[in-house]
Order: sequence, then structure tokens, then C-alpha cells
Amino acid sequence: MPQSYIKRILDARIYDVATETPLEPMRQLSHRFGNRILLKREDLQPVFSFKIRGAYNKLLQLPAEQRAKGVIAASAGNHAQGLALGAAQLGVRATIVMPTTTPQIKVNAVRMRGAEVVLHGDTFDEAAARARQLVEERGLVFVHPYDDPDVIAGQGTVGMELLRQHPGHLDAVFIPVGGGGLAAGMAAYIKYVRPEVKVYAVEPEEAACLKVALEADKRVRLSQVGLFADGVAVAQIGEETFRVLRETVDGVITVSTDEVCAAIKDIFEDTRSIAEPAGAVGLAGLKKYIQEQGGSNQALATICSGANTNFDRLRYISERTEIGEKREAVLAVTIPERPGSYLQFCRDLGDRAITEFNYRYANGGEAHIFVGLQVAANADRLQLLDRLKEGGYRVTDLTDNEMAKLHIRHLVGGRAPGLEDEVVYRFEFPERPGALRKFLEQLAGRWNITLFHYRNHGAAYGRVLVGMEVPPSEREALRELLEQLHYPFWDETDNPAYSFFLAS
Repeated sequence: MPQSYIKRILDARIYDVATETPLEPMRQLSHRFGNRILLKREDLQPVFSFKIRGAYNKLLQLPAEQRAKGVIAASAGNHAQGLALGAAQLGVRATIVMPTTTPQIKVNAVRMRGAEVVLHGDTFDEAAARARQLVEERGLVFVHPYDDPDVIAGQGTVGMELLRQHPGHLDAVFIPVGGGGLAAGMAAYIKYVRPEVKVYAVEPEEAACLKVALEADKRVRLSQVGLFADGVAVAQIGEETFRVLRETVDGVITVSTDEVCAAIKDIFEDTRSIAEPAGAVGLAGLKKYIQEQGGSNQALATICSGANTNFDRLRYISERTEIGEKREAVLAVTIPERPGSYLQFCRDLGDRAITEFNYRYANGGEAHIFVGLQVAANADRLQLLDRLKEGGYRVTDLTDNEMAKLHIRHLVGGRAPGLEDEVVYRFEFPERPGALRKFLEQLAGRWNITLFHYRNHGAAYGRVLVGMEVPPSEREALRELLEQLHYPFWDETDNPAYSFFLAS
């Protein structure tokens, strides 16, 4: 039962390495939403993440003979740094297996804390398999990042601190979920001590493993997970964490990449700190709750769970923020291809600010323009669409079209007349040398590449858009080859953004 965690949490003696982080009011956001919004600053831990709590508590519970063997973990980031610091504090030898795609800044951070780093595989699963092999080969003790009672209890101290720091009325707490260690520990404590407080788990839409598990009433492994919020990009909720969460959470909220980017900006504006994407997931869920449920003068708390992000990701985050706040509409608009039509379109927009405008001549009759427009809110965007349609424009809303936002906006005008058999796929490639070569070798020159767009976003995985000339009779063979690559991919041939701006 979740109650069994209360004593474990109260007994956790983690504060010789972890710190009691502040619970800060978000004044600007509270004013904007008409509710009291509180942010638990786990980004202020020595490793810039809550993970130090669970990792160190696990080390403290190990018998001396197990500590003497040394510990090992598979992690691409925050758990690795937490375990490395905790092990250094106790004089325990630590080995961390990290995917080869792990950004160098995180590899260096782990090494600087005295741990041995083993780089293996492109994915977390491959790194975890290697870690299990090393357990057998070297006799090391495996420390799981979330699915372990001592780790869960260590993370639960966040909930203990939060309730102590806010003894007054609290309506709801919003907790980010990846594998579920933080959420399970916090939810177990909060529901035991203050059962009237609502507890909501928050997940990215593209990695909603808890939501799927609760709907199925059993753990389910997702076939694909999005990697933007890499700290919570988990394909299957933990076994022990699911056992606790199914009894303690009041609901699950899923959030989009754009909503997470907007929450990163909110945290920056209130604290002048930059959260990593996973660190802002909880706040994105809190905002969505207010927008969908309404209400005012509520006391709502969430956690900034980490701040380990790559600096070069900020460009991408900034690009997506306005859409996440519902303050930008991205549209494909068809206008007449004649002198004065652009001027008339701008007049029909009135005083609305244009944030992006892309076009290239395609034919003599109609022009398709890719345009970004400033809007006040989602309702304003819908009113804008209605007004343009009433004005005689053909409009397609691309605001939620991932391919349009990742690739098309950088490619508008790249038509190739005469291509009758073009297909278009979107991929996520591991961000490492040789990934593109592997892709091209797999195709083995069978099909001509007609389009290729890639842009570095500072993540472990790159986003790539590829077009190829493939006769209909050979498309099943293409899919079979692509599945052998084990790169996540999506067929975008019927995407309206492609039809408007790239198709011949």
C-alpha cells in the first residue's frame, strides 16, 4: 500500500548532499491566471535536479558489502549526475552507462563528479542492457532511476517539504511523470497527510505511458516516444511506481511540446532561471488545468524538476513558445497570383502583427503563402480563421502541424515540377556521427532522394524530413527497409503542409 512509504520518506536522511529547495510564488503567472501558483525549485539542487534525492537515499540503504562492490546505472542525464554525486559523498565507486547520443555537457558533468562513464548504444534501452551486462561481469549493484522503493522514498521528500512549506489550504499539486518515481513518492505522501489535496500527474502527449496504463488498467509499452522532454521520455511506467500511482493520482494531464516551451518561458519570466523541458512539464499541466477547468483564487503547486538543458536548444524552444501560449497562428492561405493581392491580404488582417511570411512563385493562378500571425488566445485564432474564410480566402490551420513547424517553414518555395512518385517521411535520427550514412546505406541507392531537411536543435535526436521518388509498387518494400533502421518515422506524404508548399 502507498501508506508503507510514509515512514521511508520521513526516515530519508538525504540532506548532507540534497538541499531543502524553496517553494516560491510565481507572481507574474499568478496575476495572469487569477490563481496562486507556487513553484517548488528542484532546479536549485546541487545537480540541478531532484534526482539526487532518490539516488542518494538508495545508496544510504545499501549494506556495506554492497556499497563495496560499486554501483552502476543507465542514464542520459539527471539520475547519472545524482548517483555520481551521492557515490562520491560516500566513497562508493560509480559507473554510469550513457547512450552515445548523450550531449557532451552531460557526459562531462558525470565524469567531473568522479564516476566512470561507459558510452554504449543509441538509445536508453541499449545503454540499460549494457549496464545489466556489467552487473554480471563486474558484480556491481544496479541503481534504478525510478522503479525502486528507496529511490521513490527519496523523491517523496519533495512532497514532505512542500506540505511543510505550505501548511495552509492547497487545492492541487501537478507532478511531472516519466518513469514515475517523483510522482509516486510525492503522491503517496500528499494523499496520506492531506488527502483533500488533488494530485495530478502530467506527461508529454508523445510519451504518455501512465495515461495509457491507467486506461488499460495495466502497464503498456509505447511503440514510440517523443524525445523533446527527454527527462520524461519513458516508454513504460515503472512496475512499483504504477502500483502506487493507480491508487493516489486524481488524473493525468497530457501537454504538447509547444505548451512545454511556453512553460519554460513562464518559469524564466518569474525566476530568471531556464528549466529543461522535462522540468517545465508540471507547470504546463497546471496551466492547462486552469484553462480547461476554470476557477480562480486557488492554491496550485508544481515542481520545476530540473534545469539540465543544452544552450543550443534554446533557439528551438524560443521558436515554439508563442504557439504554446496560443499567441501565434501558423496558416497556409491561398491568395490570387496577381499584383496587389498581398497588399489586400495585409489590409484584411487589419492591425494584427505578422510574425512570419514565406512564399515562392508556383504557378500563374494561385499563390500559397505560409504565414504566422499574432493572436491573443485560442479563441482569437478561431475568430481569425472564420474572418479570413468569410473574406473569400482558402485557409488551412497548421498551428498544430508538427511537420509544418519543424521543417516546412524553412523550405517554403522548394517545389520540383515533374515529380510524380514522390513520398515524404519525417524521421528522428540519433544525433551522432554515422547516423545519416546508415540511413543512406540502408536505401542502397534504390530510390532517388528528392528532398532533405535537417536542423540541429541541440537534442540527442535530430529531426529530418526526407523525400524520395518511389513508384507505388515499391512503397511497401520501402516501409520494410525503413522499419529495419529502427529510427522512429512518420509518413507525411498526405500532410497538407507538404501539398501546399512542396508537392509538384
